[in-house]
Amino acid sequence: MTKRKILRGLEFPLRGLGFFVLAGALLICAGERQAVAQKYPEHPVKIVIPLGPGGVGDITARILAEKLGDKLGQRFVVENMPGAGGITAMRAIIAAPADGYSLLLATGGIASSIPLYKQFPVDVLNELVPVSSLGYFDCILATNGESEFKTLGDFLKAAKASPGKLNIGTISAGGVQHLTANYFKQAAGIDVVVVPFKTTPDAVIALLRNDVHMVIDFYAALKGNMQSGKLRAVAWAGPTPSPAMPELKTAEAQGVKGFQANSWNSIYVKAGTPPAVIETLNKAMHEILADPAIKAKLLDLGIDSKASTPAAMDAQMRGDIKKWAGVIEKAGIEKR
Repeated sequence: MTKRKILRGLEFPLRGLGFFVLAGALLICAGERQAVAQKYPEHPVKIVIPLGPGGVGDITARILAEKLGDKLGQRFVVENMPGAGGITAMRAIIAAPADGYSLLLATGGIASSIPLYKQFPVDVLNELVPVSSLGYFDCILATNGESEFKTLGDFLKAAKASPGKLNIGTISAGGVQHLTANYFKQAAGIDVVVVPFKTTPDAVIALLRNDVHMVIDFYAALKGNMQSGKLRAVAWAGPTPSPAMPELKTAEAQGVKGFQANSWNSIYVKAGTPPAVIETLNKAMHEILADPAIKAKLLDLGIDSKASTPAAMDAQMRGDIKKWAGVIEKAGIEKR
């Protein structure tokens, strides 16, 4: 037999051997990743939040960090990284290793920001992956406690009777509150002016002076003025009544069909993080957020604490991006 024939005879066995070597290497790598994931966490974990200290998101992150530390046996440290509408925080997570030691507190504001850009600087849906939702919170529609608008129906009737005469105050131009006000205007079929203010106190003062006739903002931001009677809550913007004020009906239940707008907090990690690490975090979050004491503490901030599967959180993000894109287009808001 010639040398060439011998080599040809060995060609297929050698190729097969190469396949098994490659498969074995992949199995070893997978086994090593699984072993690392099973030991997770072996050192402190960082939770990056795209917000400044002291707000609802910051408080929520610190409650979660403390309980995750207790449950998983390592310190979870909150790092505030406000700026650029959350882009700074997201980029920090993407720049870190995909090992579960850098977590992102993502907010519904990310979903509302993406369609505001011609090209969002971060590929959120591919560079980040969800672990679980943390909680949901809705905007409240509120009027002056001394105004003639004692119900949502009163406001809608007056708005339809006098097109262009009533104003709705909100904050965060382009943010969830501002887009919720535009969404309400569209769903209700009313001609009102949406006026964005710099801060909630500014919007509330304008309402108390009757410069605007309704304010739309989150429960936590309006809670004190509602409790004092200065503001009157007339509807929830969310899909269902909130446990924070279960007696208050949603706007949709009061005739504004198709109007459902809420926001949320969740935990995301860099894409490529081992599934076993995500599963460990998800399981811990389900246990923490089911604790009645934690649920009560978050509800005091207006947050209905709920853990989810990663798939459900991904669907929430994608659905909200689509919804806010429609609102932005219909409102004629210029993209950045």
